[in-house]
Parts: sequence; C-alpha cells; structure tokens
Amino acid sequence: MSIDIVMDFHEGFEPAAELPQLWQQAAETALLVAGVDDDIYEVSLVVCGDEEIHELNREYRGVDRPTDVLSFALEEGEDMWVPEGEPLLLGDIVISLPRAEAQAAEYGHSLRREAVFLFVHGMLHLLGYDHMEPEDEREMRELQDAIMDKLGISR
Repeated sequence: MSIDIVMDFHEGFEPAAELPQLWQQAAETALLVAGVDDDIYEVSLVVCGDEEIHELNREYRGVDRPTDVLSFALEEGEDMWVPEGEPLLLGDIVISLPRAEAQAAEYGHSLRREAVFLFVHGMLHLLGYDHMEPEDEREMRELQDAIMDKLGISR
C-alpha cells in the first residue's frame, strides 16, 4: 500500500515546512487504521484561504460561509476501474490555513495538531466515512483519535 499526495499551496498560504511530511504520514496511517491495503492511492491537497474555501463551500454544499476543511471524493462508493500500476484517485482535500490557525488558537493547541487533524478528517471522508448519524460520528471520531495517537499528535 502506498499513497501519493499532490499538494497545491495557494499564494500566501504556504504551510510550515514540517506539515507536508506530517500529511504524508497521516495519509499512510489513515489507510492502515482504516484497513485499506494492497493498492496505490493518490490524493490532491489544496491549502488556501478563507475566501477560496468560502466560495467552494457555497458552490458545492450550499453553505455561505468559510469552513476549515472540505473533501471531494471521486469514488463515492463505486468501484472504479484503474489501469494496472496506476494509482486509485481518492479525491481532493481543501484546507483553509487561516481557519486552521484560528481554530488552533481557539482550542488551545498547535497549528501542527489542527492542520494534521483536518487532513485526517478529510482523508476519512475520502475513504467513505461520515458523521451524519451518531454511530457513524462515533466511529469516525474513534478512527481520527486512533490515527492521531499513532502519529503521536495529541490534543
């Protein structure tokens, strides 16, 4: 099992140097904890500002405000045919760096922790998890905690 993250940092929203490596570790750990293996995967990550994520949130979710993270799964539960040796494209994760910074301050932890948590949350959505029902929310929270613990990043 392997995963490649194609990262796009929009101008003015370049993350700290350690974050790309942590996101890579988080992606690998999410696949491991979720029990996904025996394939090659690819995820797109966009790090942007509040204005951009606000526009995406309004356009795709009908919510007229900025948010912290959005996920756009390409598979949505359907089996996709992938040529031999090519990665399975899971989808896109979009993180608002200013929103992550504000939430880190609000919750009293580091930007490192918040940015990795948001990425993990997005990865789990791409893997088909959601938090619409209480039991689904509990399962997703347990997976998030397990991944963050394996990464050694606590609250």
